[in-house]
Amino acid sequence: MSTDVSFTKRAAAELSRCFNGLAVRGRANNGRSAGGLTSSPSSVGQGSNSRHDVSPSDKKKIPRVDKIGQMREYLATVKKPRTLSDLWQDSGFLGTFFWYFIARDRNTLAQVCQIWRDVLYQPKYWKGVLPILRCRELRSPSGDLAATSELRKRVYLSLERRGFDSACLFGANDEDVYDFVSNCPPSQVRNLRHVALRCCNVTDKGLEALLETLQAVTQLELFGCNEITDAGLWASFSPRIVSLTLADCINIADESVAAVTQLLPSLYELNLQAYHVTDAALAFFGPRQSATLIILRLRSCWEITNHGLLNLVHALPNLSVLSLSGCSKITDDGVELVAENLRQLRSLDLSWCPRITDAALEYIACDLTQLEELTLDRCMHITDIGLGYLSTMANLCALYLRWCSQIRDFGIQHLCSMRHLQILSLAGCPLVTSVGLSSIVQLRHLQELELTNCPGTSVELFEYLRENLPSCMIIE
Repeated sequence: MSTDVSFTKRAAAELSRCFNGLAVRGRANNGRSAGGLTSSPSSVGQGSNSRHDVSPSDKKKIPRVDKIGQMREYLATVKKPRTLSDLWQDSGFLGTFFWYFIARDRNTLAQVCQIWRDVLYQPKYWKGVLPILRCRELRSPSGDLAATSELRKRVYLSLERRGFDSACLFGANDEDVYDFVSNCPPSQVRNLRHVALRCCNVTDKGLEALLETLQAVTQLELFGCNEITDAGLWASFSPRIVSLTLADCINIADESVAAVTQLLPSLYELNLQAYHVTDAALAFFGPRQSATLIILRLRSCWEITNHGLLNLVHALPNLSVLSLSGCSKITDDGVELVAENLRQLRSLDLSWCPRITDAALEYIACDLTQLEELTLDRCMHITDIGLGYLSTMANLCALYLRWCSQIRDFGIQHLCSMRHLQILSLAGCPLVTSVGLSSIVQLRHLQELELTNCPGTSVELFEYLRENLPSCMIIE
């Protein structure tokens, strides 16, 4: 909500500035029509005949008057918006004004008129944006194949014109994939780097056709694609893929990880959410991945144990980001293996690991001295003692403690010694009171503070925090 408000404020300021400019130009035009230039009569009356009779100091002033006159003549030739209607159609103003809106709003504003669309369809406004094509909505209600084809071609041309280098197919089947690769403009096919399939019924053949056509794709995301099997991954994967996400696909298992390790030698990021992956899958990682793979997120891999981590930490010593969120069988011993062997970690996520205790935090504080971000959401056995260990970590910038039910005010006092902490989340911590929360004002470098669902908060507390932490975004 606060982000939307800031966009609105900046947009209002831009409008106010331009409206004031219109009023000033209006008064200036009236002055010129009545008396021409604003020079005094004496200066005009001197003319060119008296130029040789002026003093040396006056000679220096004449070029300045000439420059002002030349500038006014130039500005008179430049087309400027004179009315509010002209302003809303001025590409120069619109080019600045549209930067105050997020991508979703720009997509709506592009439908206002052709002028706005021409401005907004410049690729600079869409960098880093992932367009989502809802394939079921791109089918003609009447079932007319020709109408469906025409509708989709317009969408594909829109993507090309805005210069998107990514695309997401939502709710697609094999026919939708074939249509996309057949009718997408050639330049768009060449430029696509990131492709996502979400909640799709695409089969192995559809995935193979997609990646065979889109030869420039380096980032692939498969989410909720239950028709894709291990065989499809073996047939489709290309060595050019460097970032891969496999999430909520019921057929993904240990053999899928084998395909990843064998076919993707340049992979640097792997995001895996798979309920059937076991410790055997982690044994497939070896020397080929040790030099390239630096980001590994294993989410809700329920069957992974400390034994699997033993293989992992020795095979991938250069990891900088590791997530074990939802790996419920991981214990303090597993965290000790991670802390002792992955000394280059910058980010560690242990959320929803119910067996983690304060002992794990001691291992982290002692060995992971370079750690910058730590997530401990729903770690129910963490207490104030564990926070005391974490308070010694000088490089820690972001700490997430959502729904850690045993944290009290004394633990918050420990955190107040972490002067470099920039992001802190205490959402849902039931035992923290207003006394502990008010002490957070000692963290002068704090940029974001999340206190949702905290019983110890109050209107007065939020006012106190905002007054003493003016640069911090407080999430109520």
